[in-house]
Amino acid sequence: MSAATDAKQVGTGGIRLAVCAEMLFLELPIEERVRRISEAGFDVELWDTRKHDIERLAATGATFSSMTGYSAGSVIEPDTAGDVVRTAAELIPTALALGISRMVVHPAELIDGQAARPAYRATGRMWLTGLRTLEKLGELGAKHGITFALENLNTIVDHPGIPLARATDTLALVEAVEHPNVKLMLDLYHAQIGEGNLIDLLGRALPHIGEIQVADVPGRCEPGTGEINYPAIARTLDEIGYQGTVGMEAWAASDSGLALTRFREAFTLRTADASR
Repeated sequence: MSAATDAKQVGTGGIRLAVCAEMLFLELPIEERVRRISEAGFDVELWDTRKHDIERLAATGATFSSMTGYSAGSVIEPDTAGDVVRTAAELIPTALALGISRMVVHPAELIDGQAARPAYRATGRMWLTGLRTLEKLGELGAKHGITFALENLNTIVDHPGIPLARATDTLALVEAVEHPNVKLMLDLYHAQIGEGNLIDLLGRALPHIGEIQVADVPGRCEPGTGEINYPAIARTLDEIGYQGTVGMEAWAASDSGLALTRFREAFTLRTADASR
């Protein structure tokens, strides 16, 4: 009896794999990072596009998956929520120029990854403001074919002082908005640190997911370098029929090229088939 193993990349079953160009090949200009990632067969994610030459990025021929969708304000703060919608509108021409249809927002304003105005207790007013702001973003997105994706964050390691940041909170907000142009950016790295129980979370969130982002814990490096069982995550996504993007938003543990290989391998399904 011999055993044959068939491999199927999850991406070939309807899932697209994307990589954040802000976190790999850091020794290279952003345009060259984009080319390297694209030539390896991945879509490309960006953060703050205001610091980049958009024409040069577009000229790379890469397929861009997502970008940060606002540059000021907080979704949940009444005094600055209008800034989120205003700056989102200002960034839409950039998204359209790059062919991006998914713009990412966060539960609160971040400056260099940290809370602009730390708060450690969520209030009813924050919930209502978040709901209304996301409704306005949904209306804006519908006009331009853009989906705004609300990303969950962890408040233990990376983003202390951000209310309504857990995946359960961001999911509840997206569910309450119930707008086709407002979805969840489900970041499994952040969810593992703050909540865990990732496979159950994927099942609960599936109808509302706009994209899934991944990195391993601890360290926020590529899948396979930490405690998260990403092959099990890949099997679950295949089983539940997820058809969206999985984006690696991770640092390279050592070599950026190796990080791409590990990411692809983590989302390649292998089935052992015994035959005589």
